[in-house]
Amino acid sequence: MSLFGAMNTAISGLSAQSDAFSNISDNVANAQTVGYKRVDTNFVDYLTTSTSSVNAPGSVAARPDYVNNVQGTVTQTDNPLGLAIAGQGFFAVSQTTGETNNIPTFSSQQYYTRAGDFQMDKNGYLVNSANEALNGWLINPLTGTINQNTLVPIQVTQAVFNPQPTGNVTISANLPATPLNGTATIANPISSDIDVYDALGTLHTVTLNWIKDLVNPDSWTVRVDVPDDVTGGVPTPDRGTADITFGPTASGNPVPPGTVGNIIVDGVDPGTIVSAGYVAGTAATLTFTTDFGSQPQTITLNIGTYGQTNGVTQYAGTQYSLRGLTQDGVPPGSFSSVTTQTNGNIVLNYDNGQTRVIAQVPLITFNNPNQLQRQDGQAFTATLQSGTPLAEQTGTNGAGNLVVQSIENSNVDIATEFSKLIVAQRAYSASAKMVTTADDMLQQTIDMKR
Repeated sequence: MSLFGAMNTAISGLSAQSDAFSNISDNVANAQTVGYKRVDTNFVDYLTTSTSSVNAPGSVAARPDYVNNVQGTVTQTDNPLGLAIAGQGFFAVSQTTGETNNIPTFSSQQYYTRAGDFQMDKNGYLVNSANEALNGWLINPLTGTINQNTLVPIQVTQAVFNPQPTGNVTISANLPATPLNGTATIANPISSDIDVYDALGTLHTVTLNWIKDLVNPDSWTVRVDVPDDVTGGVPTPDRGTADITFGPTASGNPVPPGTVGNIIVDGVDPGTIVSAGYVAGTAATLTFTTDFGSQPQTITLNIGTYGQTNGVTQYAGTQYSLRGLTQDGVPPGSFSSVTTQTNGNIVLNYDNGQTRVIAQVPLITFNNPNQLQRQDGQAFTATLQSGTPLAEQTGTNGAGNLVVQSIENSNVDIATEFSKLIVAQRAYSASAKMVTTADDMLQQTIDMKR
């Protein structure tokens, strides 16, 4: 029995080393595969009989040792959508099953991968080299709320960015305490132009005409002119006038000199201007209504905070000085590109300078990632042994961080694999020698009868 047992053990060694050679071959072949995780080999000894006085030959079996938790080298790429994970997380992806009415359909099975060489396909989905669609949390475009309840394939729509009419204008400037002779008068006001957009995204100009009070040196009158206004179907550029006082003396309010102390709508030419007037610590605003032909449009002009220097001031000088001007109107824009951010945001960029976040990419973690089930295309599926997949925001709970415009290479080390190849080859040769030796010994036993 010992000779037959020795032969069986040697044959099991041949089979085990053959399996090890297959794993090594798989690793070497995928040494350049993005996101590939190598498979090592463990050997398990099986006994027949083993006591203090008897030890019968047993056998050996090869078992795969999956190394999914060892990171490959992260390298930069010229692909702006390339993503790599620095940490233990995985990307959630979906595999396509076909098309219905030219719309791709996806498998209900959830897959996970480290292959982050994503690009946009013909349908706008972000897919990697294995044609697996990147999943993420969608973001409500109106509220900016992230829906973390469902993971869905991320699709980039190349629709235009809808125009937004101007509703708020913020201005920061200094009105000169001693303007040059002949300026800041009714005949020659200090004028500052503001670009605004209507509901159709058309650009218009609003002009603020500043006139200094000749009696009260800390008081100014501002007249709002809108040359394109057609309220009631008739050009009506004058939208109203308001008096703005600076400092405590002119305004009668406890504000530092040179800061806005009050806004009072002109009783003679109020137009459409309204203002709440002085309220300590609040925004100094005046609101007017205009019509550019599409619909009435209300615009609020913010000139700072009462008693503070963050808006329009009146300090020493002879000329008007504009420090800052912003408005929230947006012209229509066409899709130009899509980019990724380190927090997982998928951002659409438009040629009008605007951006929109459409989704956020979470990272999926497992208690035991080495027990994930391998699938085609460097993908994995969850198992009971791997634990429940948990979707986490990047940088939280050990999920890792995203590295943009980068990819993770295979975690295979060629030199190590060749070393294992030499050992496997020698072990295979030794097992083969054991088989031939046992065969020779059996043949000698048979020849004893002759």
